[in-house]
Amino acid sequence: MNRPFRTLALMGLLVAAIPVACTAQAPADARASQGTEKPIAPPPSAQPSRPLVTGLPDFTSLVERVGPAVVNVSAQIAPRTARGGGPGQEEIPEIFRRFFGPGTPFPEAPQGRGGVSQGTGFLISDDGYLLTNHHVVNGAETVQVSLSDRREFTAEVVGSDEESDVALLKIDAAGLPFLRLADATRTQAGQWVIAIGSPFGLQHSVTAGIVSAVGRNNPYAGQQYVPFIQTDVAINRGNSGGPLLNTSGEVVGINSQIFSNSGGYMGVSFAIPIDVAMNAAEQLRDTGRVSRGLLGVNVQPITTEAAKALGLAVAEGALVAGVEPGSAADKAGIERMDVITAVDGRKVSVSSDLPPLIGLKAPGDRVEVTLLRSGREMQVDVVLGELGGAVAAAGNGRAPARESAPQPANAIGVIPQDLDAAQRRQLGLQAGEGVRIVSVQPGPAQRAGLQAGDVVLSVGRTAVSNAADLNRRLADLEPGETVMLLVRRGEGTQYVAVTTGG
Repeated sequence: MNRPFRTLALMGLLVAAIPVACTAQAPADARASQGTEKPIAPPPSAQPSRPLVTGLPDFTSLVERVGPAVVNVSAQIAPRTARGGGPGQEEIPEIFRRFFGPGTPFPEAPQGRGGVSQGTGFLISDDGYLLTNHHVVNGAETVQVSLSDRREFTAEVVGSDEESDVALLKIDAAGLPFLRLADATRTQAGQWVIAIGSPFGLQHSVTAGIVSAVGRNNPYAGQQYVPFIQTDVAINRGNSGGPLLNTSGEVVGINSQIFSNSGGYMGVSFAIPIDVAMNAAEQLRDTGRVSRGLLGVNVQPITTEAAKALGLAVAEGALVAGVEPGSAADKAGIERMDVITAVDGRKVSVSSDLPPLIGLKAPGDRVEVTLLRSGREMQVDVVLGELGGAVAAAGNGRAPARESAPQPANAIGVIPQDLDAAQRRQLGLQAGEGVRIVSVQPGPAQRAGLQAGDVVLSVGRTAVSNAADLNRRLADLEPGETVMLLVRRGEGTQYVAVTTGG
């Protein structure tokens, strides 16, 4: 008799609890009628929206048509002793690693032994010209090319360019199938693309994905003149040098690199845009080398703080942190703290956009550089120089004879100290240039990332030559005001935006 009673009592409690639970969240319409806050987002539409994407592509016909123009490249690599391979190679990380096929002389291979570098290539003419990656054929004694019909040829390396990672090969044949090239400017994020290559020696493997981004800078590869196409197409060792194709079967890029912690595919792949590759290929055929235009500026990204100090509405463009004396930029009147926003009408959104735009030009070309100076837009005609390998000297390394006493902390919280002539020579500075920071106190400078040992070269556009000069120029800053300091750290020079405390 007690058990049914307990059951009914429990059900009664549950029923009594239901109205309480329901009143914890009233419907949106009820809340609106009661005068409460409106919904955080608009309610769903009564009619479903039209789908923006319908169906999935079938790549069968595309692969049948373009497949015969994709080739396998096998390069016999000379022993590492002949190529100058040295110790320490095992320390190279697997980030943005270039990939080779089975048999490649990786660092663990015995010293002095050569190997085989396997990759992919594709024909661009019916008389035997084909493209692949520089790193596939670099150091090769012989290069073999295998066609889809199993014919094999010994290829001539017409030329190879490390900066763009492009190599132009030639085989002695005629009437060959070849691939059409796409208009590189039409490649956009979200487009379907496919890759055909020989991952791990598995010839003519097809993978597909989408373009993840265009104009990607690759800080790990040292290829600042290549605005990479990023994709999620599966790429592995052996895909190097193969074509990245759009749904029309046109080549949009050359598969070159992957982002990986293990050496295998992790969902982030990079391709060289076909216009960059063809620019290099044409020069390799005509002259055997690739020449690039040189503007002669050091640029850096624009942060939100820097945009505030420069009076910019948005943090876009390339901030000029240095101008090489006697360079094309110097002759044209470009100055430090100028913000380059376009080259020949092509927008420079971030600083990494500038090198590819200039590198695609030839030495001696005249370009129109659009820039902002003190809030005023102006156009400057520049005749480009030629990119070379000259590096500024770091000085003679002599120790200073004596050091001046440091000054008190200034308005941004740094303690500056004068430099003598010997210290300036050691740092590669001109006479009367720069003030060294010997200490950074908690405050604006520390928040901005300044460190002891940094050398302040200028406040805004005005150069500073001693500690008293620096303190004087910082003394009039208002609370919350942002100032641009040109700072030398090691061999690098860039602007640092410092906002004073309130």
